[in-house]
Amino acid sequence: MEKILIVDDNEILRFTLTELLEESGFECTAFEEGTSALKEIKEHHYGMVILDMRLPGMNGLDVLKKIKESDPSLPVIILTAFGDIKTAVECMKQGAHDFITKPFDNDAIILTIKKSLELKYLKQEVNILRKKLDENYRAGEVIGNSDVMKKVFEQVAIVAPTNLSVLIEGESGTGKEVISCMIHSLSDRRTKHFIAVDCGAIPESLIESELFGHEKGAFTDAKNAKEGKVELANGGTIFLDEITNLSDSNQIKLLRVIQERKVTRLGAKEAIKLDIRIIAATNIKLAEAVNNQRFRQDLYYRLNEFHLELPPLRERKEDINLFVEHFINDANKELNRNVKQMSDNVMEKLINHTWQGNVRELRNVIRRAVLLSKGEIITSIDIPDEINYQTSYSTQAPASISGITKEIEKEMIIKAIQEANGNKSKAAMILNMNERTFYRKLKNLGLS
Repeated sequence: MEKILIVDDNEILRFTLTELLEESGFECTAFEEGTSALKEIKEHHYGMVILDMRLPGMNGLDVLKKIKESDPSLPVIILTAFGDIKTAVECMKQGAHDFITKPFDNDAIILTIKKSLELKYLKQEVNILRKKLDENYRAGEVIGNSDVMKKVFEQVAIVAPTNLSVLIEGESGTGKEVISCMIHSLSDRRTKHFIAVDCGAIPESLIESELFGHEKGAFTDAKNAKEGKVELANGGTIFLDEITNLSDSNQIKLLRVIQERKVTRLGAKEAIKLDIRIIAATNIKLAEAVNNQRFRQDLYYRLNEFHLELPPLRERKEDINLFVEHFINDANKELNRNVKQMSDNVMEKLINHTWQGNVRELRNVIRRAVLLSKGEIITSIDIPDEINYQTSYSTQAPASISGITKEIEKEMIIKAIQEANGNKSKAAMILNMNERTFYRKLKNLGLS
């Protein structure tokens, strides 16, 4: 039960307002002047103050200033006569949440109080989430202290406690899945499943079954019933990466799932009710894909209830030092090395590089440098430059890793495998490429 402090010199109004608010479930205390009210606020906790402008002794504006000095987060609603609206506006500038003119409508004042309290709770939640984000950053789970990333973190803190669908856009390697995990972990769904689906890694013939599930006998190889990814995420969050890889038919099915909040497995007669949050990601501008008729407009609006755009590493170079430190520590543990740092000239080279592959490319370069290091300080570093590809964050998805012909791409991949003595994981590292993407390219180029 929220406690509300009423400050008004009119005894009848104090009585009437107290009765009205207590009937609405609030606990009220009333004072006729400001000095006693300020003393009460210092000694006891209140969720809100309803303050009259005209008071004996200290006027309402002075009382408001004192309240805000004592507790800036305490919401104050001003009561004022119609002719004093100019004064009420001045109170808003001094931190009042809202003002109500007398005589007031009972329903209107209850609505105003509830809205002000909701705003207060939202601000408290955002502050808590920001604190969690800071803690995560210090723990190394979230890396970024640049201004552009601070803005991203602020947006995450705002959207995380809601159920809005989120669309994350950014170049490959900018951390879209990391941010989606952060949104889930800071939401009320954090104790439920977070299911990630790479829509570009699942063959078209299997994507419907993978996403929506199937019953036994639904098709030739369906020997047992299977829950789809959407069903597995029930109660939690599903992350759909590379969303533009969904065919039009599967886009329609996903749209129906979002609209109806139900999913029907292949071969099933009954639908399963869903309570899921959807986060989608793409490395191209989804709005432009809609304009080019490569993505459904109705699904776009369902997915884009809240938009996040992740900056490329070249636009947040202040964070490179943090990433280098983090990746060195990770590589030391993984590779049993004892590298302490990079030399100044190496750091300068890292900071000046364009990092078209973003954080993923930087991570691979650091791991390789740590693996090849012979001492505690890395004094030279090799940044492969044979792949001078254009950014994939554009209107057209890249045809290959470098924007070059498939023949040259195939030749480069074969060469990397040879250099790695047949070890495909090492070959992917040489090419600064994610392993999952590497294996997909092997298949597409007929090298698997």
